[in-house]
Amino acid sequence: MCIRDSYNIDMNLVIVRKLASFFQLVVFASLFFCAIFSQVTSVLAVETELLGIHILTPHDREDAVKLLKTDRNKDKWHYLTVPLPLSDLDKFDKWRDFFIACKKEKLIPIVRLTTRFENGSWARPSRKEIVSSFEFLNQLPWPTKDRYIIVYNEVNHAKEWGGRVDPISYTQALEFVANWAHTEKANYYVLPAAMDLAAPTSIETMEAFTYLSTMLSVNPWIFDHIDYWNSHSYPNPAFSARPTATGQNSLRGFEYELNFIKNKTGKELQVFITETGWVDNRSTRPWLGNYYLYALQHIWSDSRVIAVTPFLLRGAPGPFASFSFFDEGGNPTKMFEAFQFGVLGVSDKN
Repeated sequence: MCIRDSYNIDMNLVIVRKLASFFQLVVFASLFFCAIFSQVTSVLAVETELLGIHILTPHDREDAVKLLKTDRNKDKWHYLTVPLPLSDLDKFDKWRDFFIACKKEKLIPIVRLTTRFENGSWARPSRKEIVSSFEFLNQLPWPTKDRYIIVYNEVNHAKEWGGRVDPISYTQALEFVANWAHTEKANYYVLPAAMDLAAPTSIETMEAFTYLSTMLSVNPWIFDHIDYWNSHSYPNPAFSARPTATGQNSLRGFEYELNFIKNKTGKELQVFITETGWVDNRSTRPWLGNYYLYALQHIWSDSRVIAVTPFLLRGAPGPFASFSFFDEGGNPTKMFEAFQFGVLGVSDKN
């Protein structure tokens, strides 16, 4: 064996050893970072409160903190449902500052894609507009690694989908959004538009399960594209029913939706209830606190429910004033008191 051969063998051994050390380092680093990220995920799951709130604009964040954060839960994460209209895609600073503040204050945004209101209805999105929304969202400093996206709103109403009830085109749009979201290098989780569970079949609306059945007839695999269910389970009729009521138009509406999806597709989904809540009127006012407490203990305690964001933090003045947690002057309403009574009541029992 010549010196050159011996040198080559020695160098090969060195290279092999270095490669072995390198791969050991890679394996160690992979395990380390996997452990770190899994720890973050588990901590978030444990430290997340069930009750969040629905807001209309990032400017409502400070009032959301006043409602959600108490001495007992200020260190926990809370969910905020917030719409992102196309008109805000040129307002990056506003949303960047909102997301930065959300991370500091432990708030998790559930962003509902929204278009623009024109000719008496919310316009249908074009694919270009959908892509533009994601280009905007991709630039934001999300407060957590999980990014929740709702694909528009109550599309079984004509006014929510370009002036026409059209489950075929919505199914196509949902598939496009979901595919785009899942091919991004980010942890996007897709929720479909919630149904209005109280809507009948008419010229302007379609009954929720008729709408969902039509979606499945168009594309039997459409719900394979989503990650969670999204529900608007209101205490109907008139947003005033007792929490003990049952049926698809009650607070338990999400149960009917989840069972429908399981029966039709075999999928067992968890759910975000991104709209719910009572109006404040003479029949509900004396009981609102107990209503929240009962719902937290007996309905929203369902293990499939990840979060509940009642509608609406600031609805006054306007048509949503009776839902609002703050009045026109910025003062807490009876709804604010009822919400915190329910939260504190559950905390006391735990």
